[in-house]
Amino acid sequence: MTPALLLLVLPLFLVLNACLNIFFVLRPKNIFSEVSLSVAVIVPLRNEEKNVAALISCLRKQRGVRELSFHFLDDNSSDDTYELVAAQILDDPRSMIYRGAELPNEWLGKPFALDQLVGSTSSQIVVMMDADVRLEEDAVARAIATMQENNLDFVSPYPKQVALSWSERLIQPLLQWSWMSTVPLKIAQRSSNPAFAVANGQFFIVRRESLLAIGGISSIKSEIIDDIALARNLLRGGFHGCVVDGSEIATCRMYSSWSQLREGYSKSLRVAFGGLSGSFLAIALLFVSGVLPFLVALTVPSLSAYGWIGYDAVVISRVLSAQATQGRIRDALLHPLAVVLLIFLIVRSWAMRGKTQWKGRVI
Repeated sequence: MTPALLLLVLPLFLVLNACLNIFFVLRPKNIFSEVSLSVAVIVPLRNEEKNVAALISCLRKQRGVRELSFHFLDDNSSDDTYELVAAQILDDPRSMIYRGAELPNEWLGKPFALDQLVGSTSSQIVVMMDADVRLEEDAVARAIATMQENNLDFVSPYPKQVALSWSERLIQPLLQWSWMSTVPLKIAQRSSNPAFAVANGQFFIVRRESLLAIGGISSIKSEIIDDIALARNLLRGGFHGCVVDGSEIATCRMYSSWSQLREGYSKSLRVAFGGLSGSFLAIALLFVSGVLPFLVALTVPSLSAYGWIGYDAVVISRVLSAQATQGRIRDALLHPLAVVLLIFLIVRSWAMRGKTQWKGRVI
């Protein structure tokens, strides 16, 4: 491959795929009638006292679902999470809170909490969500209506990622961009190929019978990136589902500082690409598409035009992703810096293997 092609092929692929996905990404359907299926929202909680009030407030406002219940599990918190939730749901017969059992050796914390919560309800639809997610009043109903209209077994409405600090603004937009620019969503929506799995455990909705058919949450009991693993297992089981642009109906601020973001990604990035060889490949592709064109544009006069075209293409792919998911468009200009930081986080994740702690547990 000539140097010019090396600078252009990946960025042009990314921008072309993003252009197509603008038209093909599923968006929440407007609701015209109540969801008639029984629905349970399940929320695992570990040291989430700062999120309790806003979480319960947004759940109480949910409308458009005829039979809706809320199930919270306190996963051995060291703060006042249990007491705060219990006090706030006293007058709501739809809501229940449970104390989590001790974590078995072969399980990770979040999957075990989810497994206990799934066992606490017999509802036809299970809605898994994180405590830091905030929902619009019709979020659950619209997401389920979208799943039903498209004859899907699961959907993962991807919340708008709230990014305020410098590290958040660099890294968080890469989440939506990663699938908007690389995954052919039109194919993924009808395929059972696990290679097309895209999901976000912040907000994940699945038919109970489909979940139980693949062995339930126990099928992902030791998975660090449990959301993608669950989506892949569902697809392997012959079920259909996909990511949905959930930026209209849900928001989430995953991290509020560089230290939180650094530790959060350090626990998971080493397994995000399928192992060490996959991580090397991801780093190479990220560098060639996101950093190299910009460097060449600045330093190699004979290839400068190709470098700028490559840089412009990948920035446009970021702009398209931001437009589609209510992101901050101007941050796309800093894509090379964002990629350098992401590569650092991937390397750090491997360096910290077996040493990273998250909410008091070694991951």
